[in-house]
Amino acid sequence: MQNFENTAVYWCDICHLPIIVGEKQESICPNCKRKLRFLAKDLKPVFPQEIALLELITDNVGKLQNRSVWKGRSRYYIDGEPLFVSNKQLSSLDVKDLRKALKKFKYDYSNFNNLIEKFAKVNRDHLKLITEEAKDYILSQAKAYNFGSIMIPFSGGKDSTVTADIVSKTLQEQEVKFMFADTTLEHDLTYEYINRVKNIYNIEIAKNNEKDFYKMAKLIGPPSRMSRWCCYVFKTGPVHRLMQEVFKNGKVLTFYGIRKNESNARSKYNRTEDKSEHKKIENQIVCSPIFYWKEIDVWLYILSNKLDFNEAYRLGYSRVGCWCCPNASEMSELLAKIYMKEKYEKWHKFLITFARGIGVDNAEDYVRLGAWKARQGGQGLKEARTVKLLNQACTSQENTKIYELYKPISNELYNLFIPFGKIIDGDTKIGEKLVLERLNNNPIISIQKINDYKVKITTLNVKSHFTLHRNISHQIIKFNACKQCLKCEGVCPFGAISVSKNGCVIDKKLCKHCQRCVSSKYIPGGCMMCRYLRTRR
Repeated sequence: MQNFENTAVYWCDICHLPIIVGEKQESICPNCKRKLRFLAKDLKPVFPQEIALLELITDNVGKLQNRSVWKGRSRYYIDGEPLFVSNKQLSSLDVKDLRKALKKFKYDYSNFNNLIEKFAKVNRDHLKLITEEAKDYILSQAKAYNFGSIMIPFSGGKDSTVTADIVSKTLQEQEVKFMFADTTLEHDLTYEYINRVKNIYNIEIAKNNEKDFYKMAKLIGPPSRMSRWCCYVFKTGPVHRLMQEVFKNGKVLTFYGIRKNESNARSKYNRTEDKSEHKKIENQIVCSPIFYWKEIDVWLYILSNKLDFNEAYRLGYSRVGCWCCPNASEMSELLAKIYMKEKYEKWHKFLITFARGIGVDNAEDYVRLGAWKARQGGQGLKEARTVKLLNQACTSQENTKIYELYKPISNELYNLFIPFGKIIDGDTKIGEKLVLERLNNNPIISIQKINDYKVKITTLNVKSHFTLHRNISHQIIKFNACKQCLKCEGVCPFGAISVSKNGCVIDKKLCKHCQRCVSSKYIPGGCMMCRYLRTRR
């Protein structure tokens, strides 16, 4: 299967246009037949609204609107010549002045539309090539995984827009479900876009109505680059719940708008993912039709096909996920300050309060310099104690540990032992519960209540007492620390787990004892809170 990883963007100094050139292709302009020069590995068009902002930032007011303006990863290009805008420049701007100046601009799209028409024309052969390859891939995956259930996660971004269009046109005779995860943190323009297209694609909304972002952030800290708990709580978890409802726990072929070129993390993905450890939701087969596309390919498709798209891109956003994401660029933060004033100020105030609460000496600098984005663990947070496993070996009984709990023992604790086997009453005189191995009914775990906050657990009749105690400790942490992040629901392939304000509840009738929910392979430390709240000794 052909890929397009090694394409690059060249520039025609005669036509003032970017030309996408393959690795073995001759760098000649299809229009004027002149020799091209290398410009960048990837590029995106700059719309008139962003050009206006660029004019203000670089003191070029009135000088760029009629030029051919494009943007690479680290610089702009004006008629093929680089123009650098540093993060220092962006952070030093007076946002109030920018807001006032931008309100006065009148955006003329005549030059931009003419430029895009020429851009589409000189790159039409490339567009045909990548589109046909994507369609062939979609058909091959639909045939290989003939589940009858097909889904597209629709984020409202450019990549999911292209994926939705290509898949819909390719699989016209098959029913495709579209799902939008409303994190409650989307850009206002994303909600407007979803409302415009939701009837076209019959989009269903996945939303976690049980959780509030600010309350969670107060409890376990704001999301950081190393601790993006928000993805599970407000995106993956709600989507999985909706999938269970719509597809009844059956296998689902999912077409994602993932591109390898987007990030280092995504560069390690496979175009088709069917292994459990590489998927966030167990019942999915994940396929990525535009996996090898670059950003310029995505915009070539959207603009050539005149697709409706998220208006946030016109303002200068490169990505339109959660507007306060810790991975947001300096430019995205500037745009949030300009166009989302009230929401930005609320978030900024929260970050200052959080910083002071965890004992930061200079909270203003902590927030201004973005130190919260690099935050790791639960340093300074009260909830960090819940992931610290307090246990000691029992000196009078072999293979026995005494665990301390942070909340009173209840049926919720015993329920978490269902993945290990069948739970029965043991010696009632000592308040014992036994867990029986599911094949031969031999007792493998004895659970004895010492008091409301202490439990004694003994492992029996197993080859590795160490391994079993390690997995038991995962369930103890889960009991102590569960914040209903919904991760456990996503790893269960049988729909046996439901997460609510009552914690993680396992249905013994549905559980097949695969123990994925207790394995560090699928959930680090047995509970995602270990990743988000653990602190260094």
